[in-house]
Amino acid sequence: MRFTKRKKSTRYRGSQTHKRGHRKRTRGSGNRGGVGMSGSENQRKSWVINEYGMEYFGKDKALRRGHVAPKLKVINLNDLIDRFDSLIKQGIAKQTSKGFEFNLKGYKLLAGKGANAKISVKASAASNSAIEQIKAAGGSIELESQEEEKPVKKEQKK
Repeated sequence: MRFTKRKKSTRYRGSQTHKRGHRKRTRGSGNRGGVGMSGSENQRKSWVINEYGMEYFGKDKALRRGHVAPKLKVINLNDLIDRFDSLIKQGIAKQTSKGFEFNLKGYKLLAGKGANAKISVKASAASNSAIEQIKAAGGSIELESQEEEKPVKKEQKK
């Protein structure tokens, strides 16, 4: 003979607490923990991470202004020579009769330990010390012109 198991929710009916502990506990909305996204850094954190990822947390002034500046990848000058083989595979570097050529679009070049070889670099941005070190080694650097649209201010009426 087969028995059907009674659902657990039917057993809660008729009890004063509905298996929630003390009677006072769920009378008002004080046990709910807030409405909407409140508690997203405390009791609902795992749900927020699953839904939105870790990008939900933290402060970013650029996002609040409505304009997000493009983030450049950073590479040191000495890493260009050290990682030359892997940069060739990525299509960033090539060796010519004049020396080494690097196309670092989307990168910012930093000085690091310095350049010990003659290199020519095309980069989006570079630090002043990196530019000096490249020129001291006999190389050349060409920076991408970054034209940003500036918002036009409206004239105020007097």
